[in-house]
Amino acid sequence: MTISVKICGVERIESVDIAVKHGAEYIGFVFYPPSPRNLTLEKATQLIYRVPKHITRVGLFVDPTNSEIKDVLTATDLDLIQLHGVESPSRVAEIKQFTELPILKAIKLSKHRDLESAKDYYDVADHLLFDAKAPVTLVDALPGGNAISFDWKLLQHVEVPLPWMLAGGLIAENITEAVKYSGANTLDVSSGVESAPGIKDLDLIKKFLNTAKTI
Repeated sequence: MTISVKICGVERIESVDIAVKHGAEYIGFVFYPPSPRNLTLEKATQLIYRVPKHITRVGLFVDPTNSEIKDVLTATDLDLIQLHGVESPSRVAEIKQFTELPILKAIKLSKHRDLESAKDYYDVADHLLFDAKAPVTLVDALPGGNAISFDWKLLQHVEVPLPWMLAGGLIAENITEAVKYSGANTLDVSSGVESAPGIKDLDLIKKFLNTAKTI
């Protein structure tokens, strides 16, 4: 099985270049001001146009307004919209129609019953992303990128009719196990390749991508 990787939250040219060089299939750009990975439109434009056409350029938004999305799409090109908030199925459908782009919808998991919410998006999203649900005790938790994982076995024997990605607490040292127990063939990493919140570590990006190739 070939494992695809999305490097999310890239913040500078060097991060883009190392991800491209070592085989990332997706590169994600964050448009969510509270996040340490948030990009200005000027910076995002500079980075996105550096990504070759064969790599999927993903814009991450959290409960965005149409105006917020429009501003980004006017400034630069994206291939996929990632919605990482509490967007309802109807809102996902609205954004998909408005942008005319495919949608990657994040589903937050901590228990098996959380998987039920994914079914509501089967008819409106194009991809799903299973991420860890932040515990209520986590101070200043973000919608994603909190460096926490969930029990990957929750996804065993679960039939999802859409392409999906696994996220949450992934690092080079645990992705072989994560793939084994979840059955994922696409991995999404952000904090797991950082030296500090919002600061990508080039060596960690390289290590993560090269490790994924060995699975």
